[in-house]
Amino acid sequence: MFRITWPLHIVKRVVALVAVLAVLGVAVPLTYHWFDERRSRCADGVVKKDVKNHAGKQECVGITDGSFAFAPHLKAVTDRIREENRKVTDGKAPWVSVAYMTTFTLTDEDSNSDESVRHELEGAYLAQYRHNRGDLRGSPKIRLLIANPGSQSAHWPDVVSALADRTDAPDRLVAVAGLGPSTEPNKQALRTLSRHRIAMVASTMTATDFNGIERFVRVAPTNADEARAAAAYLRREKYRTAVVVQDIARNNRYANTLGPAFEKAFTSAGGDHRIVTEEALTFDSSASTGWENELRLTTGQLCTAKPQIVFFAGRGRHLTHFLDALANRTCTGHRFRVVTGDDTTNLTPRELERAYRTQVEVLYTGLAHPDMWQGSEAGRRAVSAATARKFREGGLLDRWFPRDTRDDGQAIMAHDAVLTAARGIGMAAQWGGEVTGDSVSRMFHKMHLGEQVPGGSGFLSFRNNGDPYNKAVPILRLTEKKRAEFVEVSAPHGTPPGPRRKR
Repeated sequence: MFRITWPLHIVKRVVALVAVLAVLGVAVPLTYHWFDERRSRCADGVVKKDVKNHAGKQECVGITDGSFAFAPHLKAVTDRIREENRKVTDGKAPWVSVAYMTTFTLTDEDSNSDESVRHELEGAYLAQYRHNRGDLRGSPKIRLLIANPGSQSAHWPDVVSALADRTDAPDRLVAVAGLGPSTEPNKQALRTLSRHRIAMVASTMTATDFNGIERFVRVAPTNADEARAAAAYLRREKYRTAVVVQDIARNNRYANTLGPAFEKAFTSAGGDHRIVTEEALTFDSSASTGWENELRLTTGQLCTAKPQIVFFAGRGRHLTHFLDALANRTCTGHRFRVVTGDDTTNLTPRELERAYRTQVEVLYTGLAHPDMWQGSEAGRRAVSAATARKFREGGLLDRWFPRDTRDDGQAIMAHDAVLTAARGIGMAAQWGGEVTGDSVSRMFHKMHLGEQVPGGSGFLSFRNNGDPYNKAVPILRLTEKKRAEFVEVSAPHGTPPGPRRKR
């Protein structure tokens, strides 16, 4: 056997080359991974994800402490939240985290508007400020996180998983507020958060079947509550006939539960209060190319039935198309009055102006309104005066964000949701136990009598299934000069809220 002996200088070169190739074999993938990660990263805790149903478009999804704004119009309020969080974490007082979660990167498929989610975040900040160093100072302090699950909450599993990872130190997350509109993805998010033992307070969820979830309460009235309040008002105003225009999109739990609730409430008094068609007039908003045509077809049926009231069980952005169709009806001699639910508050000023120009009268049940407190004796009994002043002209929000209105009630509802979480945190700490998602959620059901939450949408206490007890419901009218004109405040049973009875 022959043995080949290589010169020493060649051996050294071969060894060096092998070493270089070995390093490159590791370094090149690591460098690519680092570059790819940098390219997909928006900020700490926030990454780029594909937007559902929008090929080639991406959005920033995740959790921030206010150091990142999910949209430019949110920067003024996120800057304030970031500064408040800095004071909390730099201070010596104990603190825990609460996240405000809803879609902040909106597309046409979302029911909320940029304006409405900005108002929500402003209200959430107000509640944080009041609890940390305002007129409702309490302990532990609150660090407010901002969580964005993306358009249509498509990336909720990733965000909920990231929230669950923050329940331990250093973040100590104990509660999530906001939680978005009544959609099936958001309902799945609720159940998952509950399994992670995180307390939840929804701000604007009204679908009647969003209850009975452990560790969950909501500050908004249910659709059944809204329907009863609307029906009671209409009966007092001597309206006797109605037709329901119903969105049957499967994932729209808001609409699915609103229409049947109104039909039941309106006819429950008996007499001559009746629905004058055998079935609701339907459209499917999930049919991307057909729902507008379906809405136009309903006007012919309405001209035949000629009801006094048309109850629209659909989202606000579909309402504007329906009003356009109704304005172009053939039966011009018959005057229709349209009544609908709280999603009308998500319309932009331009959409509201367009709706008003149709000259079709629109009444709707809102979630809150700044005039509730001064508008009536019932409102003064139902709403905390100290809180209501914060949302009126010259109040804190008016000073901080002078270009924004409060008529849509979104800031009030978000404030009440975060304030409920803060009250639960304070009560859990006061009772001497560790402040956790479990201990906070247990406090939700002890918020009665002197422990009611002094909300801007009403004094808040909660039933065992998570629904608010005897919640005030404002009846509003769409007008030209304002987003909404306050008409009256009612309660679920259709009469003004009074003192809470012991249960």
